[in-house]
Amino acid sequence: MTTFDFSPLYRSAIGFDHLGSLLDSISTNERTASTYPPYNIELITDDEYRITMAVAGFSEAEINVEVENNTLTVSSISSEGKSDSERNYLHRGIAERHFKRQFKLADHIKVNGATMENGLLHIDLEREVPEAMKPRQITIKSNVDNSRLLKSA
Repeated sequence: MTTFDFSPLYRSAIGFDHLGSLLDSISTNERTASTYPPYNIELITDDEYRITMAVAGFSEAEINVEVENNTLTVSSISSEGKSDSERNYLHRGIAERHFKRQFKLADHIKVNGATMENGLLHIDLEREVPEAMKPRQITIKSNVDNSRLLKSA
């Protein structure tokens, strides 16, 4: 197991104390998390992302997509179908298990929507940087009154 020492970060940066606990929780979740359903994370443009999950066998009504506290949660909702005791399988290779997959979202990441096509769930995300955080040019003003300089010359 790899451990990281964040003490240099804490000595030189302010407000990043949550970073260590975030990285620790992500690494813990990765070790214990299920790999079902499989998914891709795509970078569409510099500020647009897409998560694609393989959810074959589920309908739109059986999947819940929710965002709360910078965490995107995709989970299955139990359906009212036949129970396993009512079915007579000769071979069972299609997983019909319930799932819950969570993604930590950075600040200013907005979920634009979700679509389902051919057994794939597409979730579109976008980074929206507030105007106050965008770079801006500062005008340099002079404190010297040029009219006084012209009179004294």
